Amino acid sequence: MLELQPKDARGYFNLPQRPEGAGYYTYGTPPNGAGQYAHPKLLSLLFLVEHQWQGIDSRKIGFGNISLADGAPYSEHKSHRSGKDVDVRLLRKDKMDSPVTRFDSQYDRDATAQLIRIFFEFSFVHVIFFNDPTIPRVRPLKRHDDHFHVTIK
Repeated sequence: MLELQPKDARGYFNLPQRPEGAGYYTYGTPPNGAGQYAHPKLLSLLFLVEHQWQGIDSRKIGFGNISLADGAPYSEHKSHRSGKDVDVRLLRKDKMDSPVTRFDSQYDRDATAQLIRIFFEFSFVHVIFFNDPTIPRVRPLKRHDDHFHVTIK
């Protein structure tokens, strides 16, 4: 039987969790994808970026918090209610799927910058918040040293 992705009252689908052969992994709170309901345009962006990334790097992209079902208030987030925001983990030199900050020796600045460039290739990316001042076009925002935050139009 074909399993369908969970969908909320807005018609937003949950980002598929642990799909076989995917170039991404999921993380975030609450666990098990409960905070990963995305606007269809954002889902398309994530899959397009994932596809391009797989062509240049074997590491998986870490997609985190997006939106709770139905746009419910998200603890400790002012955004993440529209389904048009996503947190993305920084890439690591050791290729682990675990958190790293921009101050850690395992932070791969060049790969993270390349991934951010891929996001910016899409005209509907509105802004990317991240506190690494060496990466062009990103804007700093408090508590964005261990991930970058993408918002679409």
